[in-house]
Amino acid sequence: MNKINFYKALHIRLVENKFLELFSEGKLNGTVHTSVGQEFSALAFAGQIEKTDFIFSNHRCHGHYIAFTEDIKGLIAELMGKKTGTCGGIGSSQHLCKGNFFSNGIQGGIVPVSAGFALANKLKKNSNIGVVFIGDGTLGEGVLYETMNIISKWSIPLLIVCENNMYAQSTHQNITLAGDILKRADAFDIKTFKSDTWNIEKIFDNAKQSIEYVRTQQKPAFHLVDTYRLNAHSKGDDNRNKSEIEEFYKKDPLNEFSVKNPDIFNQYLNQINNAIEKIIKEAENEQELPLSDYKDEIQYENNLEWTKLDEINLRQVQLINEFFKEKMQLSDDLVFIGEDVLSPYGGAFKVSKDLSDLYPDRVFSTPISEAAITGIANGLALAGMKPFVEIMFGDFVTLAFDQIVNHASKFYHMYNKQISCPVVLRTPMGGGRGYGPTHSQSLEKFLIGIDNIKTIALNTLIDPKIIYNEIYNEKHPVIVIENKLDYGKKIHKNIVKNYKYEKSSHQYPVIKISPLKSQATATIVTYGGSANIVINILEKLFVETDYKFELFVLTKINPIDYKPIIDSVSKTKILFTVEEGSATSGIGSEIIAFVSENVDFKILCKRIASEPFPIPSVKSLENNVLPSEQNIFFEIIKSLNL
Repeated sequence: MNKINFYKALHIRLVENKFLELFSEGKLNGTVHTSVGQEFSALAFAGQIEKTDFIFSNHRCHGHYIAFTEDIKGLIAELMGKKTGTCGGIGSSQHLCKGNFFSNGIQGGIVPVSAGFALANKLKKNSNIGVVFIGDGTLGEGVLYETMNIISKWSIPLLIVCENNMYAQSTHQNITLAGDILKRADAFDIKTFKSDTWNIEKIFDNAKQSIEYVRTQQKPAFHLVDTYRLNAHSKGDDNRNKSEIEEFYKKDPLNEFSVKNPDIFNQYLNQINNAIEKIIKEAENEQELPLSDYKDEIQYENNLEWTKLDEINLRQVQLINEFFKEKMQLSDDLVFIGEDVLSPYGGAFKVSKDLSDLYPDRVFSTPISEAAITGIANGLALAGMKPFVEIMFGDFVTLAFDQIVNHASKFYHMYNKQISCPVVLRTPMGGGRGYGPTHSQSLEKFLIGIDNIKTIALNTLIDPKIIYNEIYNEKHPVIVIENKLDYGKKIHKNIVKNYKYEKSSHQYPVIKISPLKSQATATIVTYGGSANIVINILEKLFVETDYKFELFVLTKINPIDYKPIIDSVSKTKILFTVEEGSATSGIGSEIIAFVSENVDFKILCKRIASEPFPIPSVKSLENNVLPSEQNIFFEIIKSLNL
């Protein structure tokens, strides 16, 4: 019997039970998911890996956190909402970060993130490994199997520990779980181990074996741990059979220890409770994190300069490809991930042409697993790499939405700015090629409202290498929209007579196309592939309406740099927005709302966008659903009452 492990296990249990007391006293916010009954699993794995290794845990993470970090003071302060907490009180019970420990309350999604972190260790050629804790409820998540397939194929040194307590919240697994758990890992040719939390010596020995297997073989493993939580799922009701709970309560190793060794147990109990009470008293007098420390102010550039655009006699896709070739030569941290990106194919639109020949160790062609590959990229970014993910078609970005919204965008703030996640997700959007309803959409409006993520839309007026060099240096997530029809177009070749073309001094320049010799009398704002369509009708608009239009082409569509737009509208009092997505709740809505809120006069405004229907393949219908030259021209004429 290892008394040290019993002492540590009791420490975890008493801390967690104290959390429930504090919650009932109104001293904690949110919720608490305790691991009472599962402590020896935490100690066997989190307590036996190296501090240079890493852990990803889930909503039931306190035991794992204490076993790995021994930071009880930081954990208690965190749940009490104090700025001295491990994440300043922001993450609370489910979202912890310290050193190489991370947790998130989203089931399944942490598995590809941990795989990416482990892949980074492999690329750096160190011997560090990772452990990710899941529950049996996580076995219903598809992203888990996407990731298991990849870690097996790529030999990623990650240990998946499945703590099987038989319940997913209140639902017993005999209602939701089919088949044998270990056979799921076997199917991906992943080595499996099995233990339980009632045979203490065996679980510690087996855990050490699985850890060493992953480290020495540099391959993944799956370790199933049968266990039982003695408390409710969280702080709420527990509808499990009381006799079942009582049965496991009696066989619980800590409870058995208290019966067989009452003197030692009571000694431990007093020591630990006194230490916990001291920490709580200190924390009660501490302050909460001030809003000024939590917020990041958005910086807008007001002193703008405008310079002439340069013509480049090269196609957009060639320039994007050149960026990756040049940057990967200079930067060992850049990793390119996507489906069908290896040579000789080079991706659906040839952005990755020749990259895998030049940099075979940093170009990864993936299965059709958008959620997993985005999660892996998140993990790479957390580990200090600079991953660029290619989602083959923008329509498929919806499959990666959890990784974007619940992981990439959250890490920086929910961990109180201890880490950043500079992942870059790039994808082609737009119609005009007859690909039909599921391969022609422009879904940018679903991507511009995500906090802490910049959304960039390339256009054919400015060198994409300039834009991508700026993106490479970003410290936070970036989503890049590339229009399919723009790939084959040369940069700044679409020139209209009697107009001047200028770019702003923004980090991501705004393009201004304005009358050469006279004052503009109407303003149009657009971005991406729509820019060329609007440029093509500028001269016709002047001839037919006698209005002189000033066109702004945005490069950054979230957050938008509004100053040049407001400056123009202040003179014209007329604002049109053009986008390829549908109008409802779109980018045009956001622009018009912001401008209206920030000027003290009434403006004539109109959103021009696609019809709110799936995009058809047949060309005549596609032309009518999308904002074509004819449609845009007609909407502007109608709005001006001409």
